[in-house]
Amino acid sequence: MLLIAPLALSACTEPSAKAQAAPPAPPPEVAVMTVTPEPIPYERELPGRVTPTRIAEVRARVGGLVVKRTFEQGSRVTEGSVLYTIDPAPYRVELASAEAALDRAEANLVLTRQQAERLKALLSRQAASQAQYDVAVATQKQAEADVDAAKASRDRARLNLDYTNVRAPISGKIGRALLTEGALIDATGGGVLATIQQLDPIYVDITQSVGELNRLRRDLASGELASLDEAAAAVQLILDDGTPYGHPGKLLFSDVTTDPGTGQVTLRVQFPNPHDELLPGMYVRARLQQGVDVDAITLPQQAIQRTVDGKAEVWVVKADDKVMRQPVELGPVVGSSWLVRQGLKPGERVVVEGFQRINAGMQVRPTAAPTAARTRQASAQAAGNVSSAGSALIR
Repeated sequence: MLLIAPLALSACTEPSAKAQAAPPAPPPEVAVMTVTPEPIPYERELPGRVTPTRIAEVRARVGGLVVKRTFEQGSRVTEGSVLYTIDPAPYRVELASAEAALDRAEANLVLTRQQAERLKALLSRQAASQAQYDVAVATQKQAEADVDAAKASRDRARLNLDYTNVRAPISGKIGRALLTEGALIDATGGGVLATIQQLDPIYVDITQSVGELNRLRRDLASGELASLDEAAAAVQLILDDGTPYGHPGKLLFSDVTTDPGTGQVTLRVQFPNPHDELLPGMYVRARLQQGVDVDAITLPQQAIQRTVDGKAEVWVVKADDKVMRQPVELGPVVGSSWLVRQGLKPGERVVVEGFQRINAGMQVRPTAAPTAARTRQASAQAAGNVSSAGSALIR
């Protein structure tokens, strides 16, 4: 027994000694990115409707029977071109009558002028009274007024005859004909004969909440966002099938009235429409830049963790290479990254890969994340757009 005891004791202590001599496990490796401020465009995607640049209802200015339609439905018409012809015969008769009345008034004027001149000569020889001469002068003036009235009647008759040719008030694309040959038009009724819409260029009216617009203005005024120059204020249009429209648009203005029902304000954008791809009433989405955050902090979406109550946080590697949880406040998504409004400072290292191997306070071995340059190209482009000029939206 005395010999067995020391052997058993040595057998028990030998594994513990080997365990003490084993080297410690290396710290887990995590991929990190260093927080670096960079200019990020403040971009919004807003709904909108297509509206024509100009719209005009074709109406007759005189009444009568429609004898001819001269346009093709759905075609392009130019300003001043004849669209309908109303029977001109009654108006030619009116013009002839007005011209005859003018001739009669001019003949009467010649007679009254001669009478006034004759009485003036007799008055100088005291062969006529002053009262007779005054009556002659007054009669001459009445004849002159009759001539002026007859000329006005003639001009009105000419206008009415010209109005029998119903012309296009604007250039654009005309819709369907609402009246055909043989229809009787009453000028006082104001019936619409057709509708013309100017579609190139064309407007897109987009809506944005007035609260968001005011917050944007405050950020621009405080310097948190930088303004865009004119070239950078171009608007990209997304059609209802998800395809981008081939021509950029120009933001013209924002409305001065807020819709009381929705609390939204309308922004008007102008787009070229050479091939009639945009038609009035279409639903579209407009993607526009409204400013640039010159020192924005962005993180890949996988770097953002959520607590049980849904708040955002990140893993930060401290100076001693230990990881800690850190809450952050997020802004909108920019491309494939989250915009971080608060919670991070330039130079801090944020874990983007390897979360399953770490716990709070653990020592880690940080390595540079391969996706650290994910937004360099977009940021460089946005940096070139920064300007001291005011953006079209705020004007």
